[in-house]
Amino acid sequence: MDELTGPPTTATVLRRRLLTVHRIKRGAIELMFLAVLYVGYSASRLFASDDFAPARGHALDILGFEKDWRFAVEGWLNDLFVQVDWLGVFGSYWYATTHYVITIVALVWLYRRGATEYVTARRALVLATIGGLLFYLLAPTAPPRLVDGLYVDVLSLHAEAGWWGADASAPRGFGSWTNELAAFPSLHAGWSLWVALILIRAGVPHIWRLVGVAYAATMAVVIVGTGNHWVLDVIFGWALVVMAFTATTAWERRSPVTAHEDGRPAVERAA
Repeated sequence: MDELTGPPTTATVLRRRLLTVHRIKRGAIELMFLAVLYVGYSASRLFASDDFAPARGHALDILGFEKDWRFAVEGWLNDLFVQVDWLGVFGSYWYATTHYVITIVALVWLYRRGATEYVTARRALVLATIGGLLFYLLAPTAPPRLVDGLYVDVLSLHAEAGWWGADASAPRGFGSWTNELAAFPSLHAGWSLWVALILIRAGVPHIWRLVGVAYAATMAVVIVGTGNHWVLDVIFGWALVVMAFTATTAWERRSPVTAHEDGRPAVERAA
């Protein structure tokens, strides 16, 4: 009997079951892959130099460049987050939470949409993250909150209101697990723009594209206002993601194995 007008045949039921099993396996593999990526991301940051002098020097170079080009807005923006109490608390929760939660939710959503979009986006995210880690290892840079007392650490100021401690956004007691000299480029900014770009590339309704752009813009304001990043960190974090998407899509066009086929079992492609 035709499966579109009547009860499914035995072959159809079997194919659906196989497809479900394959999807579960693939989902588990993806979760393991992302877990390994995160562990590697965290661990590699610990191998970066903790010598503050060169990191401070890099930070002052960035500040000097911004002043020369007249876009050094860190001072007044940081003062705003300090003076307006609710803004400081909001910024602290935003910085400590959305970077991870929204990225994971976006990955899951994209995975459920289909292999093509997901694989391309995942490759771009991994490439951008690796690029950021290389900068952290080769050119450690201090964030504004650690430079000569010029800026206030807003998360530390509101540590009692959340789960983070005085060491960046790390949970209390885990400060030694984070690299505080990893300001340039900002992966907070980069990952947030990645979310905006996948929404745009996926062709979602216009309102959701605006939400994605607003998310990236809010992240940029928050990470500078809380004293965790320089404006140039944001710009280069965004540029890193754009270049990662550009390189990924260019490679996929030239590759004999397309994103449509990557990682999917034959039964899923046949279905």
